[in-house]
Amino acid sequence: MGVTKKLIINQQADYGYHPGGVDDVNFMDFNLRTAMDKPISARRKKQRFNRFEFVSVASPSLILGAAIVDLGWVSNAFVYLFEPASGRFEEFSFLQPLGRKTEIEPRPKNGVARFQKGANRIEISADAEQACRFVSLNLKGVSAELRIDESQNYQPLGVCCRAGYNGWVYTQKAAGLPVTGQITWQGQEFDVAQQQALASVDWSGGFMRRETAWNWASLSAVLPDGRRLGMNLAAGVNETGFTENGLWLGGELIQVAPADFRFERYSDSAAWQITTADGVVDLRFEPAGKRCEKVNAGFIASNFTQHFGKYYGELNLPQGRLVVDGLWGLTEDHYARW
Repeated sequence: MGVTKKLIINQQADYGYHPGGVDDVNFMDFNLRTAMDKPISARRKKQRFNRFEFVSVASPSLILGAAIVDLGWVSNAFVYLFEPASGRFEEFSFLQPLGRKTEIEPRPKNGVARFQKGANRIEISADAEQACRFVSLNLKGVSAELRIDESQNYQPLGVCCRAGYNGWVYTQKAAGLPVTGQITWQGQEFDVAQQQALASVDWSGGFMRRETAWNWASLSAVLPDGRRLGMNLAAGVNETGFTENGLWLGGELIQVAPADFRFERYSDSAAWQITTADGVVDLRFEPAGKRCEKVNAGFIASNFTQHFGKYYGELNLPQGRLVVDGLWGLTEDHYARW
């Protein structure tokens, strides 16, 4: 599977799908201009480039989510843990003005994302040579050292779409990835491999729309027959001619049609209905909890809700009909102004 070396060619973004992903999101080479076609300075271009990396680890015993977000003027990081059996939940959220002590290298396959505030540290590092991604967390009462395996038939969904008049977004996602390592939470240790946990990874960056909103669905779970299942669906973002919608079965990527999300925004317990236009996905999501945050800081705002819960329904795949019966995953409802 070929890998795209650079995303920007002759000052223009290479729109479309990138099987194998992209080595270098060389955004500074893009000919960014205002809506009135005036060139934008290198300093302003660097400030305008938004980027984030999110990883999740899911099993019937524990769900973990961790993200680093760099918006130039401000950076943000969060980590949450949820234990389905007990309902125990804990979250951490941090802001850094001007993106201090925050770095997300524009290399999805071989770069580092790191955030620090005080003694709290989060790091996600991709290693193309070892074909893996390391996650390191050091927070009050929580630590983790995880290794996400990207060597077993790794097929990321990489896509670059236009965003508004003069922007674009590149996103590289994969779900249902093997993961090993330890999570320690308030003195309790979790061996993620023993719990049959799987991981998902989302690296995104671009000159994004000033104001945007999206819905998102993610699933990483081991099926009763031992196969790994992953899912990534979105609506409202990355839909200009292409989509970021895909399923992974045993590591093999199966791209699917645009997704439709039906849900009650102001009800935490109401089920979501998620389908795709080609009939491949027909799922019901039942929330069990959520991580939410509202930030209204003038020119930057975010209304973020990420639910964790169980999926039910069916996937009508080329390999046959697959029944989904109570697999843990995520959904998201997000408004952003940045």
